Amino acid sequence: MTAVTDVVIFHNPACGTSRNVLKVIEAAGYAPTVIDYLSEGWTRPQLLALFAAAGLTPRDALRTSKSPAAELGLTDPAVSDAAILEAMLKHPVLVNRPIVATAKGVKLCRPSETVLDLLDRLPPGPFAKEDGELMVDADGKRVG
Repeated sequence: MTAVTDVVIFHNPACGTSRNVLKVIEAAGYAPTVIDYLSEGWTRPQLLALFAAAGLTPRDALRTSKSPAAELGLTDPAVSDAAILEAMLKHPVLVNRPIVATAKGVKLCRPSETVLDLLDRLPPGPFAKEDGELMVDADGKRVG
């Protein structure tokens, strides 16, 4: 099978969900462009474009667990999206992950089976999520 490279994943290699989404993409035969956003950081235009394409606001994409969001006061409902975006530019870990872009669209792939909506083909089954829950059955059909 020839690998297709029309998938981009904004990836955190330390995140189990992000690692699992990357495995799903690769198992489906894609050779994705992997962007380690923690080391590369974000640009304002990049985040604005990703959020617009995914139908997210900065608050929707804010990672509140295992991040400095609360310490920075970003979980307060009075904090503006503009302030959250500024914080994301300074602290890339504040952006929830993984974000995947394909010809079918852009999504924050939490839970990890969300990535299946963005792929033209599924990985051969069975294929499970990081918690062991089945995503694709032994016949290669989506579960759930």
